[in-house]
This record gives sequence, C-alpha cells and structure tokens, in this order.
Amino acid sequence: MATEVAALAPPLTDIEENSVAEESASAAAKNSGPHKLERKWTFWFDNQSKPKQSGAAWGSSLKKAYTFETVQEFWCLYDQIFKPSKFPANAEFHLFRAGVEPKWEDPECANGGKWTVTSSRKANLDTMWLETLMALIGEQFDEGDEICGVVASVRQRQDKLALWTRNAANEAAQMSIGRKWKEIIDVTDKITYSFHDDSKRERSAKPRYNV
Repeated sequence: MATEVAALAPPLTDIEENSVAEESASAAAKNSGPHKLERKWTFWFDNQSKPKQSGAAWGSSLKKAYTFETVQEFWCLYDQIFKPSKFPANAEFHLFRAGVEPKWEDPECANGGKWTVTSSRKANLDTMWLETLMALIGEQFDEGDEICGVVASVRQRQDKLALWTRNAANEAAQMSIGRKWKEIIDVTDKITYSFHDDSKRERSAKPRYNV
C-alpha cells in the first residue's frame, strides 16, 4: 500500500506504513466518541499510470489502502488523502464494502454491472466523488445491499465515476439506484448502466439501462 500511494503524489507518503492517517483516525474516534457506520468500507488505489511489468495480470497494481467503520475515521482519511482530481492520469481510487474487491472476478461483483458518469472538469469529479462517498457510508440508497462500491477513474481528457452493483439483471433495483445517484450527484444528463459480462466480451459494449 505505502509505495503505491506514495507514488501518486508526495503528500501521500504520510500514509506510509500505517502512519498519520491511521493514528489520526483513531485519535479522533477516541476524542469525540466513535459514530459507527452500518458497515465497514475499504479504500483501494490502482496506479495504472506506472509501467507494468511484462506479463503482469490485470489488477496486479490494485492495492488495499485502509478499512474504516466510523464517521471520524472516514473524515480523517478523506482530509489527508489527495482528492481524485489531484491524481495522475490513469490512476483509480475506489471505495468498496469491506470484504469486496473492486474486480469483476469477486463473487459479489461477478453478476453485476455499473452506472457510469463522465466529467471533463476536475472540480466536478471531486464534488461527485465526495457526495457519493457520503451517500454510501450514510446508507442513503434504498437498495444499499445492492451496491458494491464506487470507482473514480482519472483520465487525461475525461474523468469517470462508476457505481458498481451486485445483480445487473435486477432492472428495477438498478433503475432505482441510478435515479437516486443522479439526484445525489446533481447530474441532469443521461447516465448509463452496463453489465460486467458484456464489458468482458466487448470493451465498448452497449449499455443496458439508462436514466
């Protein structure tokens, strides 16, 4: 975790070897009394901007950063970690339910899909990311058990935010999640939902749902 995070930007070296972020999160929880969340969540980093070793498997650069379960821990971590807009191109930042890896192969994600929204403005990415994080840990979705997590993808021209869900075939649940997410991130343009199975077969697979 430490070397991958440190490679993204100099200030992230503070997180090396369970240092400042973990200590501050624990101290905050102790001082103000922990406000426990309904479930544990885990931050992940994937620095795809770094050259991959020959033959390296997809996801080999994915690193678990920190798992938290209180409001105080979340804010300490969020305040000390660079926002997605500060990351280098091709880096990805994830927040997933603890125990679920942000991979198609994970049993919780295998039959799922994702809602996707794009943004050409860095400030928009940060705002949508934070609003989504707060909605997830605050259990604002009626179908909270359907959601695996969210991925912020930093790209050279257009950033992406993707909300991963468990059961792609459950159209009613996915449409409800999509409508709620649009409301949370204040997006008026159409957003689309694609099945992971479709994306595995064809990179530019057509979306199945839209709201």
